[in-house]
Amino acid sequence: MKIEINGISKTFKGGYQALDNIELTFKPGEMVALIGASGSGKSTLLRHISGLITANADKNDIRLGEQVLQANGVVGKQIRHLRSQIGFVFQQFNLVGRLPVLTNVLTGGIARIPLWRSCFRIFTQEEKALGLAALARVGIAEHAYKRASALSGGQQQRAAIARTIVQQAKVILADEPIASLDPESARRVMQTLADLNRQDGTTVVVSLHQVDVAFRFCPRTVALSRGRVVYDGPSSELTVAMLRDLYGAEAEELLNPAPVNTANATPAADTLSLPTLAAAA
Repeated sequence: MKIEINGISKTFKGGYQALDNIELTFKPGEMVALIGASGSGKSTLLRHISGLITANADKNDIRLGEQVLQANGVVGKQIRHLRSQIGFVFQQFNLVGRLPVLTNVLTGGIARIPLWRSCFRIFTQEEKALGLAALARVGIAEHAYKRASALSGGQQQRAAIARTIVQQAKVILADEPIASLDPESARRVMQTLADLNRQDGTTVVVSLHQVDVAFRFCPRTVALSRGRVVYDGPSSELTVAMLRDLYGAEAEELLNPAPVNTANATPAADTLSLPTLAAAA
């Protein structure tokens, strides 16, 4: 599903400008990385695309497909329907720890079931089968009946992705989904998102601190700095020199991944290396 962002700006109380005239288009089936130092506007932009936040009351809009998600600081009339098309993967998983993993995953389909059943968490056998299939797809079907709190961080994040599969989301927005994960868990989460993008044609926009991950998994990268788009193009064309020029001292936040074994990698002198997380994919 196509996403169009036209002239979006956001100023919070106190005068802090988080976004400054953002103009972007994400084509159907793209997998795009949003990179930037802390405070660059990545999370704020994703929350605007999801309709969780409205922009300044200027002349602007965000469109999902042909429908207006928000315009001029007001959400569109079809906001509930459009939100049902958008899966949001949060950094902190947003699972209910005391509930079984399967129940957490099945909440992705709440928009399609009667209110009374959703309130009492009553699901049909067909719905449960769909949830189990989603868990199998992300590689954690054996944990379906465990409490969500019993899973590792990487497993919980994959459960959150399974929830978007049950939701049948056309767009997945992932906000720092690997920030708190170890390298192997992070690789599995990114590979899961890449598989959904490639196999289902799901549009995926993922915010990342790790430039090496964007390089490996996302053909296109959008770089933000202080609420503005400072780069929009192929991830393969990003270089260390370019990032240092764009971000100055803040570039070290993006260019300081954990030390890894790069024995099999042969990067060019001034291009990004591929550390363990990327190389292991």
